[in-house]
Amino acid sequence: MISREEIRELAQFEADGKQECALSFYFQPQTPQNKSHREEAILAKDLVRHALQAVRKDGKQNCARADLQRILKLAEELHGNQAHAKAVFACGARDIWREFDLPSQMRQTQLFVNRRFQLKPLAMLLGAHPKLAVVLVDRHRARWFDMRLDQMVEGEAMFHSLSRRGRSDGYSGYDGGHSERRTSDDVLHHFKAVAARLKDEAEKRIWEALIVGCLDVNWPDFEVHLPPAVQRCLLGHFPAEVATFSLEQVKERAQAVQEEWLQNRRRQSVKEVLSYAKSHQRGVTGLRRVLRSLEMGEVRTLLIGENYSARAVECDSCGHLDSHLIAYCASCGRKTRPLPDVCDAVIPRAIQNDVELLYVKDDPGLDKAGNIAALLRFRAERGAQLRQVS
Repeated sequence: MISREEIRELAQFEADGKQECALSFYFQPQTPQNKSHREEAILAKDLVRHALQAVRKDGKQNCARADLQRILKLAEELHGNQAHAKAVFACGARDIWREFDLPSQMRQTQLFVNRRFQLKPLAMLLGAHPKLAVVLVDRHRARWFDMRLDQMVEGEAMFHSLSRRGRSDGYSGYDGGHSERRTSDDVLHHFKAVAARLKDEAEKRIWEALIVGCLDVNWPDFEVHLPPAVQRCLLGHFPAEVATFSLEQVKERAQAVQEEWLQNRRRQSVKEVLSYAKSHQRGVTGLRRVLRSLEMGEVRTLLIGENYSARAVECDSCGHLDSHLIAYCASCGRKTRPLPDVCDAVIPRAIQNDVELLYVKDDPGLDKAGNIAALLRFRAERGAQLRQVS
């Protein structure tokens, strides 16, 4: 399972000159057409051959050849009937070789050789799968699950035994009333204890999002005890029997809630950014404005069309990105180099700056706005204008 720290480390990498290069290999298993399982090996050989031809033109075959051969050997050992996809990031010159198992949700098997690791397929996948806690709760039990990508592991449960009742309710039901109150108090303490544990985990950032499984009759009594820090992370809840739900049932219900939340989040974010950009508030649209806001550290959430790609230039000296294809940097005057796809530079910077990445599919509003937009933490130019007025 890939961690946020490992992703940030990959995003920080940049090859130095012709002695280094970054290789990114994404393997997506396919249903084999015959028992020989040779399709993946043939595809890998073709990808490696094309990659070697490309690096030979750039004079980088020496730095890439060993890593490409190692990737080819790995691909020949992989078969289409395996459960997971795989991502490999390599740079032999710096002794970097990272392998990660991923859900089988990649578009296709791909191989990239560049000065940076190709993180777009990984960002698209991880952006839809935050580190998730799933908790099943009833009146005296709670089960904890950790979910990341398509892996789910059950953790330590909580159990609060209810007060035992006697064989009768006593004279005129007197003992029955006390027993009922004791049971209600026990349930209240149990719900509060579960909420307290969730608050502690949220503050320690053990997980990024929360889904709760709880019978509808108990949900209002439990929800009221969730503190604001937990409420902000709550994606939703689903009805569940704590004692009888299997791991697969929990996973299936949680994934459904997560997907519904993500679809709503995308729609709402597009609606917000278009509204904010129109009124010159905390939102911008179009590549030029997004690049400027990203450079100034204003961006909180970056929205990108699923198939978005655009040419740009990057300054080798100061790192300035420009949507205008100019030969010299507008910031420092040094020479720029072309970027066939600006996402190759934008995504690593977004990851390094903890910017949320949302990929949006087939949204007419975002399409009209250039298929790239950003929600901002603040707007620097607006702050400067207010200071001038005051």
